Amino acid sequence: MKPIALITGACGGIGSATIKVLINHGYQVIGLDLILVATEFTLANSDDLTFYKCDICDLVTNPTKNMDIVRNIRTEIGNRGLKLLVNNAAHQNVKSVEDTSLMEWQKTMCTNVSAPFALIKEFLPELVSAKGSVCNVASIHAHLTKPGFVAYSTSKGALVSLTQALSVELACKGIRVNAVMPAATKTPMLIEGFSGNLDAMEQLNRVHPIGRCCEPHEIGEFIEFLASNNASYITGSALPIDGGISHRLHDPL
Repeated sequence: MKPIALITGACGGIGSATIKVLINHGYQVIGLDLILVATEFTLANSDDLTFYKCDICDLVTNPTKNMDIVRNIRTEIGNRGLKLLVNNAAHQNVKSVEDTSLMEWQKTMCTNVSAPFALIKEFLPELVSAKGSVCNVASIHAHLTKPGFVAYSTSKGALVSLTQALSVELACKGIRVNAVMPAATKTPMLIEGFSGNLDAMEQLNRVHPIGRCCEPHEIGEFIEFLASNNASYITGSALPIDGGISHRLHDPL
């Protein structure tokens, strides 16, 4: 039987690319997203992919709201267990500390930190059953940020800390917990944001020592690798996927 993966933010650029990678590697995938977008790929692979519309923050603030979805997922998993949980959904609040409201701060923390914890806690029995793994999609903003990202970078730093703490706590249950930390990634949202400004896009490419932004499928490949037997000794890692930008000195001495 095919291993089962559950991924949040399934319809975004990284989410949809990761789903394609996982299906190509033999997974059956369950996708969660706030807004469902039926792409040509998802329609063509309906046997290997199930979507549920779900606001993952409800798992924290209103746990009873999505209980039908949780029950459906549990039924779909059955006795096979959950081989991989990918906490990919994110809320990015790009504002200064003065302009960030407490509500926006709480929304960011709920989506980026509390919801991943809630999902791990909810499906812990299924992860234990499959001796599965968790991959949290963090960001280089966990360690390398700039003005205007105070809520987002704090949440991603917390997600990395959650990864490390759970890797220690859950190792005795046979569960590995890792994180990936992407730099700028060529999702449709990023490309649309640079529409009509090719010079700025090229400048963003050049900022990365490797000379380009990351492709979404590259994130998916790393996620699949971390879940595979080839990475069986890796847990508690936070893998930068950043084209070397974490080590670049931007300002002249």
